[in-house]
Amino acid sequence: MIYCMCAESQAVSCGCLHLKESSRTDHNGWSLDTNEDMVHSPFSVLLHSFNLYRKVNSYLAYLWWCQFTFLGQWWSGTECVLYIEPSDLQYIGKEHALVIMNHKYDIDWLMGWILTERFGMLGGSKIYGKKFLKYIPILGWIWYFTESIFLERNWDQDQKTLVRDIQEIASFPQDVCITILLFCEGTRFTEEKHRISMEVAEKKGFPYLKHHLLPRTKGFVLSLQAMKGKIPAIYDCTVAFRKDGAEPTLRNILHGRMCRAEMYVRRIPIDTVPYNDSKECANWLHKLYQEKDKLFDQFTMLGRFSGVQKRTIPRRYWDLIVWLCWASVLCLPLFVYIWNLIQNGITLYQALFVVTLTVVARFFMKWSIGLSVIKKGSAYGKKN
Repeated sequence: MIYCMCAESQAVSCGCLHLKESSRTDHNGWSLDTNEDMVHSPFSVLLHSFNLYRKVNSYLAYLWWCQFTFLGQWWSGTECVLYIEPSDLQYIGKEHALVIMNHKYDIDWLMGWILTERFGMLGGSKIYGKKFLKYIPILGWIWYFTESIFLERNWDQDQKTLVRDIQEIASFPQDVCITILLFCEGTRFTEEKHRISMEVAEKKGFPYLKHHLLPRTKGFVLSLQAMKGKIPAIYDCTVAFRKDGAEPTLRNILHGRMCRAEMYVRRIPIDTVPYNDSKECANWLHKLYQEKDKLFDQFTMLGRFSGVQKRTIPRRYWDLIVWLCWASVLCLPLFVYIWNLIQNGITLYQALFVVTLTVVARFFMKWSIGLSVIKKGSAYGKKN
């Protein structure tokens, strides 16, 4: 038997097996609670290991995701400025949060990623996504292993998934700040979906929204109920693009064309939302989207948001450094290989290899761009 030399007050934190005096002792004074200690000790080790796994995963995810923020803020020079109250700004990057964002553009999600990168939170980013997204090579797999929430759009199944996954995510260690991105509209804005959505709004007696679809409330309400006491805040984000920049598409980002985004962010403590009453919580979300619609309409008229100080959050160099490392590891050997082929002559098999690699890379790039294009979005929202 090996005895721990820790002070008794450290017994829980050290994870060692302690023989101690207790209310249940034998005639020699030894504890009869050894089995309980033996259960607690491996559990503490497993919990510590799982938290370590999550931290490592967040760093590994960052190594891939920051390639997108590099393309946005370094390759294309895209700007993303922030409108936020100083009292709200002090919390960013220091707490877990549910992020609610409008879904009007191909790359609204990328603007969110750029800002989370600047606040050092990109590795902890998670999404509510369609189930098929987790099968996307590399990107979807990373979302899956970093515990994003994937839904089938079947409420009977999705409500179980929501409660289970949110409770798991909410147990993340506090030193890895997480954001969970939720598009409450359920799908990207199109004119056809907007027309159908406003027909539903009229039937249900909700005000007309010019720039948003009617928010889906059931998943939001259930999410907040599952987050109770674990995730402290909602970040209400409204993103818009200025007309003096390039059209906000992933294709333009890849071509190095600068987009100009502005984002209005409000921090809302979850405790101020009436999530215990499903009907009141749903009405609260509808009112929030009515406010977001007025805010976006203001932007379309003025070309900017107003009432809150405009801030430019400086870029960090980490995504640039990571990209340069990837380029050194992957691109330089490829260029050397191709140069040697040119110098020494190329065989048919080598030519086929280079052509195949080029075709596959181009196909994957075009397919990835297609996933972000509004016209190729899902049919969700086209039916009442």
